[in-house]
Amino acid sequence: MLQTRITPREVESTAPEAPSLEQTISSALALLGRQYPVMIFTLLLCICLAGVYVFTAAKRYTGTAVLVIDSRKMQGLQTQAPTNGGDNPIDSAMVDSQVEILKSEAIASKVIKDLKLVQSPEFMSDGGGVLSSVTAAISGLFSDSKPPTEEQLLRAALARFASNLSIKRVGVSYVIEIAFQALSQEQAAQIANAVAEGYIVDSLESKYQASRRAAVWLQDRLKELRSQASSAERAVADFKAKNNIVDAGGRLLTEQQLAEINSSLTVARSQRAEAQAKLERITSILNADSEDSKVILNDLATVSETMANPVITKLRQTYLEYAAKQADWSNRYGPTHMAVVNLRNQMREIRRSITDELRRTAEVYKSDLEIAKAREESSQKSLNDTIAVSNDTSQAQIVLRDLESNAQSARALSDNFLQLYMVSVQQQSFPITEARVITQAATTPPNKTSPKTTLILLAAMVGGSILAGIVAILFDMMDRVFRTVSQVEQLVQTNCLASIPTIEGLVNARESTQLGKAAWPFGKRAKPRSLQAQPRPSGASAALPLQRTEPGSSHPQPHRERLLSADDSVGRYVINAPFSRFAEGFRSIKLASDLSNYGSASNKVLGITSALPNEGKSTISEALAQTVAQSGSRTLLIDGDIRNPSLTARLTPNAQLGLIHVVAGKADWRDVVWIDPQTNLHFLPCAVTSRFSNSSDLLASQQMENLFQHLRQHYDRIILDLSPLAPVVDVRATRGLADTYILVIEWAKSKVDVVERVLAETPIVRERMLGAVLNKVNVAVMSRYDTYGAAYYRNRYYKRYGYVD
Repeated sequence: MLQTRITPREVESTAPEAPSLEQTISSALALLGRQYPVMIFTLLLCICLAGVYVFTAAKRYTGTAVLVIDSRKMQGLQTQAPTNGGDNPIDSAMVDSQVEILKSEAIASKVIKDLKLVQSPEFMSDGGGVLSSVTAAISGLFSDSKPPTEEQLLRAALARFASNLSIKRVGVSYVIEIAFQALSQEQAAQIANAVAEGYIVDSLESKYQASRRAAVWLQDRLKELRSQASSAERAVADFKAKNNIVDAGGRLLTEQQLAEINSSLTVARSQRAEAQAKLERITSILNADSEDSKVILNDLATVSETMANPVITKLRQTYLEYAAKQADWSNRYGPTHMAVVNLRNQMREIRRSITDELRRTAEVYKSDLEIAKAREESSQKSLNDTIAVSNDTSQAQIVLRDLESNAQSARALSDNFLQLYMVSVQQQSFPITEARVITQAATTPPNKTSPKTTLILLAAMVGGSILAGIVAILFDMMDRVFRTVSQVEQLVQTNCLASIPTIEGLVNARESTQLGKAAWPFGKRAKPRSLQAQPRPSGASAALPLQRTEPGSSHPQPHRERLLSADDSVGRYVINAPFSRFAEGFRSIKLASDLSNYGSASNKVLGITSALPNEGKSTISEALAQTVAQSGSRTLLIDGDIRNPSLTARLTPNAQLGLIHVVAGKADWRDVVWIDPQTNLHFLPCAVTSRFSNSSDLLASQQMENLFQHLRQHYDRIILDLSPLAPVVDVRATRGLADTYILVIEWAKSKVDVVERVLAETPIVRERMLGAVLNKVNVAVMSRYDTYGAAYYRNRYYKRYGYVD
């Protein structure tokens, strides 16, 4: 556990050298030993991802069709010699050209349209694999939400078709292999065969177009005949337009107009007669005697049936009801009775209303009669005008028939030549193609081509190994924490006094687990009295927890009320388990401290600090003080972390007097010291009642320095637990208190940058640093980071000498 001290000059004088091959291999093996869990995890992750891809990726099948380009011509089917003039053999460039034709968009578009692949979900999908789903989800985030158009769907189908199609020439032969990959064997075979058939059809079409150009002389004549027919038809149309001759349904427009106008005239005459009859009838009723009730009622009955006037009908019914009542009441009560007179008056008003309604109706009939007369006159005038136009059109029809006869003759001649041209084209050329299918793609047995399980897993292993190495290097570069003794010595430029292991998984720094107890007030103790109200015990009658020094002894004698009894403290583990690695580490720290004090009487006060809180400095202070006290030295442990006195909260939670009271002159240090009866360790707590902001001023005060000078005379060793370096500046104020310092570094947690920064900001600690302690070490894991395996061998062979593992 004892480490050789390394001075900063020795570190600075060491010049860097280029690493040798052995050092490089050793570094690589050390990296492998440090990061092998990460590397194994990365490799297994790559293999698992490859396995997931293999099991989730869509299985793709390949259909293969084979074409041959045959140079022999089917002469028996041809009626004329080909334009190339002979049976020249097909050269290699021509075969390569056919391969490119097979890959063209023309054939692809034809196959897609013939097989309706755009509407096929099996063709347009990627199979639903994990990779394709993720790719589709990512592309969906950046794509437009509008549905794709038909042109976009066709372009997507063409791109997918081209990516799955493979055309290659077999060696230097005339054989071309067509392969297509799809999600099913049936579709793959169907598309491969369709490509071969599409190529043959396209070849036939091209031959047909070439043969058709041989009949150009027929086209010239056909164009001339068509021009003549068009001229004749145009002359017919111009003559009709000039003479206003319009055909409608096989008849002249004037003939249809005559029939329609004649029918309209007949209807207009009947409507005029009907309107005149109604007007005469209603006029006769109005001219009749209005007092003659019977005449009016009879006439109204006739008119109501023809007019269907609801107002007159209702008034007539009301009038009849009143007439019946008048007759009945006249017989009962007499014609002069008041009720009968009222009924006659009401009947008179009804007759007047009927007369008014008849006058209004008469006016309506008069208006209808005028309209009917106007319509009749208009129809009669249109009929006369149409008859005049029809007479003129009959003269022009004689010339029109001659023009139509010429146009029909020219059109018939053009149609006859067109038929002759079509027959001639069919007879002139029987197009054939040199390509033929020699092997069609079969639907069985299945021919799975992807995913290739063996190849993918092999690639995953190789790629995973490379990625694991890269990840290990990155993790090692980013691992800016202290993990080995050599790291501490190289980066902090001081001796690593000891590596303090964890105690069976328990975190050494108990103050981190009891941080809640260190709050104000500490734990569940009673609230302490204020400094001003705290009386200083005096006289023999006062109940003092510590008696005065006896003659011949420099140690105060303990009192039963100020005895330390924290048996469950982590710091007492060095006493309870003296043969453990934990205790061995503190013996190493004590030995280093003893050797630094050899020949010097001034190195009595040892300050314990750390860069950040919860690194275990208070536990280190307590355990080191117990180790020194157990050896027989007069040892005093002081809780100098005024801002957060965790040692006081752990060891003496009921202490009401402490370091601050002694410095303030409100208590004597002998009256506040607590003693461990087992090791005779003296402990000076720091009891505070509220947050203390000027702790650095208190530590740098002359009263504090005088107190420490006085304590140096009574104790052999003083262990001072200080505050961390980073949060507060209290340690900088202990220049006149501590002789040497020990920096506690938490293993695998303390950042290198933080430690270097706080040491640069606190030069007094660096100048007087006795060494560093690597705390909370996981010895089993640390052996992976030790380049030379020292930690491993210490962990392996310590059981031969220690009784506690």
